[in-house]
Amino acid sequence: FLSPLDSSTDRDRSSFLANFGLRAYPSTLYLPPNYAAAFLIGNFVSAYLILAPRTAKQYYGFDHQSSPREDVAKYGPKMVSDGKISQSTLDMIKRWGFAHNNAIESYPFFTSAVLLALHAHIKTGTLNGLMALYTVARLAYAVAYVSIESDTISQLRGLLWWVGNFSCLTMMYLAGKKMQVQ
Repeated sequence: FLSPLDSSTDRDRSSFLANFGLRAYPSTLYLPPNYAAAFLIGNFVSAYLILAPRTAKQYYGFDHQSSPREDVAKYGPKMVSDGKISQSTLDMIKRWGFAHNNAIESYPFFTSAVLLALHAHIKTGTLNGLMALYTVARLAYAVAYVSIESDTISQLRGLLWWVGNFSCLTMMYLAGKKMQVQ
């Protein structure tokens, strides 16, 4: 029986790769851990906390509790004209807010795909791999959205968006295929 804490480096590497569906399981006795809860929580934290533009607005001094959704439109241009922030910084804060909104919009799709895959008993390694792909794509998407100013280079953002959605569609497809067989 192999555990993730096994002392053999080759077995550890093999087990790690198997956990994400990238290699065959090292033993028929080995059951990879299911990381669904961790991925669901991690993506929730990313969408609702890390990407919330409030921290950036607080840092630059124009976060108001009375109407936080209007801060950028209401106070941003004045902050630029007063020389407190640059137009580039204001644009970055706007993109941060849009990335936050997009992450919130995408989270239910991811959650639905994961729950459907769990219900259909998709192989754990495959599910872990697809959840990891979604998470990496969404994190890269967020970084690209916030930091890329160039219209040409920002096309990368669309590609990353599709990679994340493709992983969700794949989970749903595999679940649907498996449930039809039953």
